[in-house]
Amino acid sequence: MNGRLPLSDSIHLHGKRGLVLGVANEHSIAWGCLRRLHAMGAEVVATCLNDKARQHVQPLTDALHVQLLNCDVMHDGELSDVVAHCVQTWGRLDFVVHSIAWAPLADLHGPVARSSRQGFSQAMDVSAHSFARIAGLCAPFMHNGGSLLAMSYLGADEAVAHYGMMGPVKAALEALVRYMSLELGPLGIRVHAISPGPVPTRAASGIEDFDELMASAIRKAPLGRLVTLDEIGALCAFLCSDASTGMTGQTIFVDGGCHAVS
Repeated sequence: MNGRLPLSDSIHLHGKRGLVLGVANEHSIAWGCLRRLHAMGAEVVATCLNDKARQHVQPLTDALHVQLLNCDVMHDGELSDVVAHCVQTWGRLDFVVHSIAWAPLADLHGPVARSSRQGFSQAMDVSAHSFARIAGLCAPFMHNGGSLLAMSYLGADEAVAHYGMMGPVKAALEALVRYMSLELGPLGIRVHAISPGPVPTRAASGIEDFDELMASAIRKAPLGRLVTLDEIGALCAFLCSDASTGMTGQTIFVDGGCHAVS
């Protein structure tokens, strides 16, 4: 014996089928996750926001022979249409990766105490409640259990300058993870939040002084650098694999260690 596990026990996603929501371009976290899931053998359907976003995403998904659908979670019926398409194609789902966040810029850039009712509600609906909705739609078709993953950030736990209204919204998202893990655990469905460090995505560009946030993360991180999309995707793939079947209800950091130091 050489101490190695048999190849059949190594981490892979062959035979897994799932959905990645929120691909925006080659810099988006959803793309990093999709790319790694596909590389590890999963069959994937991806979504982008609309036809405008499709111009940037379609060349990426076409290169992997991954089907791309439009999905704006603010439009009633689009989430359910995407799930119905996956179920019609495969008959089941094994994982869902939710990488969608949005807030009106006026509210995002202003003090939380002065955020508008409408802006706060929209941010909560798009960035948090849509994760609950996709879970409710997919759970009946996760016949063999599976994984539901959402993307969070350290600002859910700590007050991060300029992160503003998204901090409370991400805190709500992480609470959803815990409650849904309790509710869906008996079905064998695991629920997690992945909390990456700052990554220069299109969504992040809306945060004021984001360059300083990234520079601060580099100074603070024990690893002394930002994490990559591939490192985030690797964690995502692990959590979608059978190697993580004993885990649920967690917020798991992939941030170079920033969360661990003051």
